[in-house]
Amino acid sequence: MTNQEPFPVYLFTGFLESGKTKFIQETLEDRRFCKGERTLLIVCEEGEEEYAPDQFADKNVFVRSIEDKADLTEDNLRAMVKETRADRALIEYNGMWMLDDLYGAMPEDWAVYQEFMFADATTFLAYNANMRQLVFDKLKSAEFVVFNRFTPDMDKMSYHKIVRGASRRADIAYESPKGDVAYDDIQDPLPFDLNAPVTEIGDEDYAVWYRDMSEEPEKYENKTVCFKGRAIRRDKLPKGCIVLGRHVMTCCEADIQFAALVCQIDDPETITDNTWMKVTAKINFKWHKAYKRRGPVLTFLEGSPCEAPDPEVATFY
Repeated sequence: MTNQEPFPVYLFTGFLESGKTKFIQETLEDRRFCKGERTLLIVCEEGEEEYAPDQFADKNVFVRSIEDKADLTEDNLRAMVKETRADRALIEYNGMWMLDDLYGAMPEDWAVYQEFMFADATTFLAYNANMRQLVFDKLKSAEFVVFNRFTPDMDKMSYHKIVRGASRRADIAYESPKGDVAYDDIQDPLPFDLNAPVTEIGDEDYAVWYRDMSEEPEKYENKTVCFKGRAIRRDKLPKGCIVLGRHVMTCCEADIQFAALVCQIDDPETITDNTWMKVTAKINFKWHKAYKRRGPVLTFLEGSPCEAPDPEVATFY
């Protein structure tokens, strides 16, 4: 593509019969969305509901299918755009495929402008109990989550907690079988006090703190925090630095990662490598060589060895 602007992609995720097709159909019938742009609709699974192209707001919508994950390749995606001369793409993604498969196949000049996740409220809790990794995969980057077929006897908090376990930023809506929509207004206070002179991060709150700091760094600028972390010394780290962090499990054991923070300290040689410490430090967001980008940089104020948190692996629950 010669256009300098990213190729816009609108991504719709969720499992079969979750309402994706219905929503996309209604979107493409809306003249406010269809104003003459050439739209490529990529369908990655076939459900009971089918598209009605004759009802689209204009004729510049071109439907293509990818039924086999092996066909989800950059070459095929580029070929579809070239063939249709599309200005944008809508992707109805297969709920049983991981999103990394799509992101790995997307050309570099493609950008997801909006990501929606749809779920059938009558089956969602069972899906989450039995296929947690697939559910989390769809929730973690969704900007908007819609629970269809939501009835008054259902407990919103049960659904809310699952979404918030993956993302604190996604908007949530509950749509009744009659089509009435209620928006989630449940407040999510942080489990620690950001207004305190020193914000104490409890052992059970590290994962929430780390993610919230990543999503809303401006809230943490110049804050002083106290937390437990594993201290790591490495020769390759810039002079006067150590790493502090904990392993975090976002979904299941397969995705446990070390959530690390760079910490500036005057005398790193006094820190014993790979030991647990309770540290008080000041947070600033700036470019750092260890990150090779902007990120949270701690300035060590005080600390001492401590026992490991229980459990050692931090979670969102």
